[in-house]
Amino acid sequence: MRNNTKLKLLLQKYTVTLNRNEDEVFQLRLTDKNKGTQQEFEGASYSIVMAKAYSYLLKVLKNPMEFE
Repeated sequence: MRNNTKLKLLLQKYTVTLNRNEDEVFQLRLTDKNKGTQQEFEGASYSIVMAKAYSYLLKVLKNPMEFE
């Protein structure tokens, strides 16, 4: 699946903040639009943080009670 498609799916449920720090590490923060909870992911590339965030989304959708 392309990163663009993953991003579109993430944006349906979360506000996405993407940053790259001085060490060139990407940081992606998901903020739930309904609950306001946050989850942050770090990785060496945009693709890595998108994969981590998308995997997290799938886990939340599969078992939402675990993440409340």
